[in-house]
Formats: sequence, structure tokens, C-alpha cells
Amino acid sequence: MTGAVAADGLNKAACLIPVALARGGNRRAPIGWPPGWPPRSAYLHIPFCHRRCFYCDFPVVPLGDRASAEAGAPGSASISAYLQLLQREIAVAPTGPALSTVYVGGGTPSLLSVEQLQALLEALRCRYGLAPGAELSLELDPASFDQQRLAGYLAAGITRVSLGGQSFSDAVLERLGRRHRCADLLEAASWLQQAQRGGRLQSWSLDLIQGLPGQTLPGWCEQLEQAIALQPPHLSVYDLIVEPGTVFERLEQRGALELPESDLAADLMELTARRLAAAGYGHYEISNYALPGHASRHNRVYWSGAGWWGFGMGATAAPWGVREARPRTREGYATWLEQAERAKPLGDEGLPAVPEAGMPLDERWMVGFRRREGVRIDVPEALRRRWQPFVQRGLLIEEGPRWRLCDPEGLALSNAVLRELLAWWEEEGSAAASPPPSP
Repeated sequence: MTGAVAADGLNKAACLIPVALARGGNRRAPIGWPPGWPPRSAYLHIPFCHRRCFYCDFPVVPLGDRASAEAGAPGSASISAYLQLLQREIAVAPTGPALSTVYVGGGTPSLLSVEQLQALLEALRCRYGLAPGAELSLELDPASFDQQRLAGYLAAGITRVSLGGQSFSDAVLERLGRRHRCADLLEAASWLQQAQRGGRLQSWSLDLIQGLPGQTLPGWCEQLEQAIALQPPHLSVYDLIVEPGTVFERLEQRGALELPESDLAADLMELTARRLAAAGYGHYEISNYALPGHASRHNRVYWSGAGWWGFGMGATAAPWGVREARPRTREGYATWLEQAERAKPLGDEGLPAVPEAGMPLDERWMVGFRRREGVRIDVPEALRRRWQPFVQRGLLIEEGPRWRLCDPEGLALSNAVLRELLAWWEEEGSAAASPPPSP
């Protein structure tokens, strides 16, 4: 998971804005940034994986446990053909300034060979350039790479790794449909530790999922202790989402998926925030925690309302205010790309004009409340009345022009605050909305 990005489960604070913003979702509305600040971030989607996890609804293509990018291996032809499409899309994209952040997500990007990853980064370098000190992130799954391949990725320019661990329990990993086991996770984490200590890797993150079937507070506390012991500079802790069309949805419909009650889910989130705070991690976004200096710069682009380029099947781009997803199948993506290539590339004339209106008001609030610093907004009196119970309980804090949720209680109960926001928006807010100030 990424970002990042992501509704019951992954916190309904994201019911309009998925955590995995760059992995899909259309909304033809402006996402503003100060005039003259075109995108300096790019997301590349690698859809291939060994198998689809039971909770996953991302646009992915499972290739089987024996899949590899090596010539002649199962799945290698599919990977090669797709990467050609991806490079063609980058070549026809509008031009822009040098990129400050790049995120290669999936899927399982660690299925790519070092040479294939190098070629993708070179395509971005040729089209945009990479700014000095750029954050280049790569998602890795345990058991999908070895230490030699990791060294190759780092030599190619990767500066940050997101490790999809999800759990330290073999039984839980099996119930999630994951391919790796705890031993694979610990081994992969040790390689990342060594690379960071040796100065070859700037930072890395560990992904975990909370709110899993049968999860208890003591059991989750043990998971957190194991995570902290690995000393990852960054942790992403996501609530489980039961998405339409997944194995978990079918199990839930049959009554075979025992999820934690809402009170326990809130307690799990509060436990996470308190324990990680005690270990020195700053809670800078609802699902993300970082040691000082290790917050994900790329993820902050999504939550700040800035624009980004997106490339690949199912990827979403929002470079100049219109968020639009590519088709979620390889066939649809190839057809879409052919149409884009027949059109006159926008890059020949540079970026189009930045819309004057900023991010839509409801979206601005949704993403703003996910962040520790909250959002700068002028709250109408009708909405202020709806929020008054949360203010009185200390869950929602007004600090001058900014509003934020307290940590951890307010962030854990953000669903309730945002439900009132949505109710107000549906009744009267959208009609009276005006462009908000910058976050």
C-alpha cells in the first residue's frame, strides 16, 4: 500500500479521497496549487504481482508465484510488453519541471529487474529531469527480491523503500492471501537496515494492517512491538478495508469474516498512536508515522492538494487540476494510450493554464483533516454548530484559521467529524462553497 495510496476500514476520513490516490479514481474538478507551481511529482504503476491479496481491489495483474521479469520466465513477456506501454506514455506526456519525488507502486514493483527499473527512471529523467536530492521511492514485497537485487535498485537511484509487511503472524499472512511469511519480512527488513546504516538508502517504511479479523488489543500490541524492534524510520498503519469484489467481501457476505467492532477498532488506532509516539514516531497523517526527517515527501503531495503526474494502467494523474484515471485493464490502457498518441502531445506547447479555483472545498477538508496540522478553512456557522459536540469533547481543535483533529482520540474518531461535514455539504455547503485559502 502507499500511499499512498486509500470507507469503512482505511478510515472514512478517506471516503472521498482514497489513500491510494494515484492508483485510481476520477473526479473532474480542480485541484489547485499556487500559480506557477506545476507538478514536481510522479507516480508510476506497476500492476504485476504474484497473487491478489484477499483485501486488494487495486488494478493489478496476478502472474503466479513463479513469475519473474527474467527472460523466458513465467510472466516476463507480459511485464516487458507493459513496460513498453509505460515508456510510451511518459514520452507523450506534457513536459514540466524537474521531479522532486517519484513513487513506483503496484502491484509488486520488485518483480522488475534492475535494468527495467533503470529504464523507467531514465525515461522520467529524459522527459522531466530529476531534481537534486529527489526522493525516489519503490514498493517492495518480502520474498519478491533478494539482497543483490536491492543493491541494484539502490544503485539505480532509489532513495526510499516501502516494505509491504502487513503482519508478523504467519497465520494472519495466510488469511490475507499474502505470499510471504514472517521470516521473509524479517530478512527483508534486515537488508534495508543494513543499507540505511551503510548510507546506501536514505529511508524506508514498513506497512502494517490493523483491524484484521480476530485481532485483539494484546495481539496488536505485540505486532507493534515487533515493528518498533526493526527500527523502521517510517511506519504506515492502515485499517483494513473490505472492498467490493474482493475475497474478503465474499467472506463478509457469508458471515465468515469476523471484524473488530467499531469501539475496538478505535482502541486499536489509539493504541497505535500512543505506542508509536512513545517510540519517537510523529503522527503526521492519519495512517502514517515517521521519525524526525523521515516523513514521505511524495505522500505529502497527495494530502496537500498539490498536483502530480501519474503513469500506467489504473494510475491517476492530477497535473493541472483535473484528476483522471487511466483504464484499469491492460487492453483498455493500451487503447487509451493509442488515442493519446494520435492527439497532439500537450508537451509540445508546455503545461496548460492552472485553474484559478483551488481544490474543491469538500475535498480540501477531507485531505486536510487527515494531516496532523489540519486545514485552514473558514467554517460556516451551520457547520460550526454540527461540530460543536466534538469541540466540547476536545476532539476537534480550532487554532486561529486552522482546524485539526486532536491526536490520537480525534484522529481515531475522524469518521464522525467527517460524517457531519458531508451531511452539511450535501444539504447546503456545495451551493455556498467558495475557493478555500491555501493549506
